Amino acid sequence: MAAPRRDSGRAVDVLASPALANVIGLAGIVTPIAAWLTARGTTKNVLLVVETVIVMLLVGSHIWLRKRFIQLRRANNLRDMDDAHYYDLVRAKLEHELVSDYGAVADGHMQVYAGEVPRLSVMLLQTLLESESQPQRILASDLTTDPSLLTRRREYLAANRQLLNNGGSIQRLFIAYERDLNREDYARSLLQLIGYHREMGVTCGLAVRDRLRADQAVDVIIISAAAALVEDEQGDADYSKGRSTVHFKGVDRWIARFEGVWGNGADSAPAALRAYETAARPLLDSAWDETRIRQTVDTL
Repeated sequence: MAAPRRDSGRAVDVLASPALANVIGLAGIVTPIAAWLTARGTTKNVLLVVETVIVMLLVGSHIWLRKRFIQLRRANNLRDMDDAHYYDLVRAKLEHELVSDYGAVADGHMQVYAGEVPRLSVMLLQTLLESESQPQRILASDLTTDPSLLTRRREYLAANRQLLNNGGSIQRLFIAYERDLNREDYARSLLQLIGYHREMGVTCGLAVRDRLRADQAVDVIIISAAAALVEDEQGDADYSKGRSTVHFKGVDRWIARFEGVWGNGADSAPAALRAYETAARPLLDSAWDETRIRQTVDTL
């Protein structure tokens, strides 16, 4: 299947090439001149028909290119720049980065790195509000290795609150390792985080990472039924590293995975969280007993 795809890609490149446009344009200039210089009526009529076809090709090509490709504005005047050569090199690099990513975006997915990840997550939520896509809902699962990290995403949390205030809903699944759930410091930080989210109106659930398949233990934010932001490489506190991918196709696959872990009734993620809280909160208020909490975690 790879060869036909490469062949179609080459065909698109040829059709979109400036060289082909220049050849067609040159033919469009030469043809009417030749028609008027030709004395014979039949030849002149043929050339005028050819000219008409060339004009139609140019118009059709222009419309097709505008629909399929991004149009970049040219510099007004390179000579206005203090160092025209340097500016032109920088402009070319920026355009190359934009155009190289644009192919992926047009195909329905894009990758973002480091500090761009939080900015994009906020943009996705705000766009959901603006678009009024239905359902106005976020499904999010978080690989919660450090609960305090989530409290620092202020712009993202503000966008969450805005969605909830506008009548939307958020289900957030906290996925934790069994060994972490047994620790007092982790339990205290996790339950503080959950209390903060509940105060906003988020429905929270808990899953033990050791009991999930690899394809279920995923950091993902599902925006309505329109997009899924998947964290491929975990970000640090300041997002100086990290990589995520946004998928605009196949979102139902991510929804099915989330709902499969979230579950229903007594075996659901909210029920698991209630069981953990019931055991952990009294121990946090008195004396932490790791043996007792481990017994509870074993049943989740």
